Amino acid sequence: MRNDMVKNEAVENLFNQLRESNLKRGYFLNHDLSFTKSLVESLLINETRYGYQACPCRLASGVRAEDLDIICPCDYRDTDVAEFGTCFCGLYVSKEVFDNKKGIKSIPERRLGKEIPPKAPRPPSQAKRSGGDQPLAERIKNMEQQTINNLSNLSYPVWRCSVCGYLCAREEAPDVCPICGVSQDRFGRFI
Repeated sequence: MRNDMVKNEAVENLFNQLRESNLKRGYFLNHDLSFTKSLVESLLINETRYGYQACPCRLASGVRAEDLDIICPCDYRDTDVAEFGTCFCGLYVSKEVFDNKKGIKSIPERRLGKEIPPKAPRPPSQAKRSGGDQPLAERIKNMEQQTINNLSNLSYPVWRCSVCGYLCAREEAPDVCPICGVSQDRFGRFI
């Protein structure tokens, strides 16, 4: 009985924390309380299991660095909510879904290298643009390198939050994203 009370209290606390902090940022939790609290409970289970709140609807490796993209809120949340009205697991929903103006439907997995099959390589004849001897892939690589060289004169590196896309130019990524609240390890060097 005591464990159930503690468990229920922990679920209730995390649910309230998520609801309040995300509402301030314009994010909505699914209004199906039973379903949503079961997802919150799964986040807590994953936190106990792995040390971080991996998405309850995806397989986590148990290695934080490999799972950064699926730590809730996952990197795919905003795109999924914008396109489908809900994130992959259904914890976060759009305002339209929250207000019962739009229904929830299943959405595809966006996580690269998992359920998405790789694209077939193009035949060499299609890799070149007409009129040029240099293959398209090589030209693109050269253009990217030229852009990188031009940007290397910046005073500070630019860091990008993998969840919300926030950009900042400073010596180190912020400890916490000021937009979505995720930790520093969810930032990657952008430039």
